[in-house]
Amino acid sequence: MPSTNAADVQNVDLPGSDAVILLNHYMLEFRLSHPWCLSVGEAESLQTRFAGFVEKSDRLPRTICRVAGADVAYESGGDRLFAAVVTQDLQTFAVLETGTQQDLACFPYIPGLFSFREIPPLARALAKLAHAPDLLICDGHGLAHPRRFGLACHLGVLFDIPTIGCAKSCLIGQYDSPGDRRGDCSLLTYEGETIGAVLRTQDRRKPVFVSIGHRISLSSACAWILRLAPCYRQPEPIRQANRLANHMKKGRGNAELTEI
Repeated sequence: MPSTNAADVQNVDLPGSDAVILLNHYMLEFRLSHPWCLSVGEAESLQTRFAGFVEKSDRLPRTICRVAGADVAYESGGDRLFAAVVTQDLQTFAVLETGTQQDLACFPYIPGLFSFREIPPLARALAKLAHAPDLLICDGHGLAHPRRFGLACHLGVLFDIPTIGCAKSCLIGQYDSPGDRRGDCSLLTYEGETIGAVLRTQDRRKPVFVSIGHRISLSSACAWILRLAPCYRQPEPIRQANRLANHMKKGRGNAELTEI
């Protein structure tokens, strides 16, 4: 992986300066930024370069109380995106706050480059939170990505917050099926490198694909996903963010979220 220095990265705002203004006003702010109007080749090169910023060991807050899930729903047959972030209390899973944003996609639909479509609305949704989450779970991949820089890595590096990628399907790699019991897991590998884990969160249910986003180890990421999925296949913060994003997509506005 080529070495990268934060001082070399150009500071360019997301499309629309309001996002950066809001992020600086509240608890979250960009630690890095970059141009967003890129060609496919430029976007892939940026991912390769920024992958050098990903921290693959634990650098978590001493106390984790607020855990958030992030998800984006897509308009059927259109370019509108519906981004949702839901923050929950770690102990009770009570919903503490939500942030939402509707936007038009500013990048083509290309597997491996979804973060260039999804981060602009997700950044604005995060901007609407009054408190920064201690840990962010993304409905998508992190290190388990062709250039080791999926959505979870991208968000984590830009905001310098601990992130985990948790996806329902495999993007790249090979794995053996884990056992049938909750907590069983196997390694996800690609070209001889471990890039994630295949984790069974519920007995005899399909597993999820867990990978490092930023500032967390793979073993810790798996432990957190298991803890946050006591009843369902998906971790609760992602489940709630998915529900909210899909209610927005159906034109219902903010859904009434329920704790488990």
